Amino acid sequence: MLGAGGISGSFAEAVRRFTTGTVTAVGSRDQRKAEAFAAAHDAGRAHGSYEDLVEDEHVDVVYVGTPHSHHREHALLALAAGKPVLVEKAFTRSHAEACDVFDAARSAGLFAMEAMWTRFLPHVAAIHRTIEAGEIGEVRTVLGDFSQAFPYDPEHRLYNPDLAGGALLDVGVYPVSFAHDLLGSPVRVGATGTLTDTGVDGQSVVGLDFGDGRFASLQSSLWVRTPGAVQIGGTEGYLTTDSGTYSGGGFTVVHSDGTERRYDGFRGEGKQYQAAEVARCLDVGLLESERMPWQATLDVMRTLDEVRRQVGVVYPGE
Repeated sequence: MLGAGGISGSFAEAVRRFTTGTVTAVGSRDQRKAEAFAAAHDAGRAHGSYEDLVEDEHVDVVYVGTPHSHHREHALLALAAGKPVLVEKAFTRSHAEACDVFDAARSAGLFAMEAMWTRFLPHVAAIHRTIEAGEIGEVRTVLGDFSQAFPYDPEHRLYNPDLAGGALLDVGVYPVSFAHDLLGSPVRVGATGTLTDTGVDGQSVVGLDFGDGRFASLQSSLWVRTPGAVQIGGTEGYLTTDSGTYSGGGFTVVHSDGTERRYDGFRGEGKQYQAAEVARCLDVGLLESERMPWQATLDVMRTLDEVRRQVGVVYPGE
């Protein structure tokens, strides 16, 4: 675990409780924080630097759980040490940075994947089966949201431009990636939003046009709490997911004749499914996951770049 924050903790718990994998080590810039994390999550050895972590011979793959601003740097550090990487979403700050990571992985012959864990959840697989079976006809619209209310703190990573803060890369990436997963890459992106006093996006609404009569409308915010659900409209009905759909739950299908079908998924977080996918890919020698391939991440990053451009979010150093 490269990074000893909250997201690393929840992933470590998923690995420990629900898989046969083992969290063998954690790295932090603070030795005491690493030791506390290791004790809390049965995470093996505690390293007081990221360099020591990636050089640990007992580590098979490195999970990068630091802020978005440092994903590129830390992924490249692990790859240079010969370690495959699972990098928390959003994969990097930008499309260009994502290209750097995948180029390094390709050159080194090492596995790399974005930790967009939603793509591996059972109810998302069931949604794809429902659509592929033609149960709601041809999908024409996707409506998605994910917003959380966070108190304003200019030093917090979500409000700090130095840490690539803002709603889009933290929570907005979920509905954007969900729409990409269902509809592919858009041909046009339209976005509007409002910036925080620190210059990151506090709220935005994104419209995706896929050029063939299919559209997605997506929103994210740091200022309000919304259900975090997705509505998928088709020519023969529609599908509505439960709130909190990006981590678990189920969905309801409503057919054009008014009949309904219910799919009840598991409740709670499901980071163990992406852990299982990483293990599977490493076992068979893949460099990328078929379910979360490099191009899919690059396509999402390109969309996020365009949203930030239109909303006016520029991170230091860009």
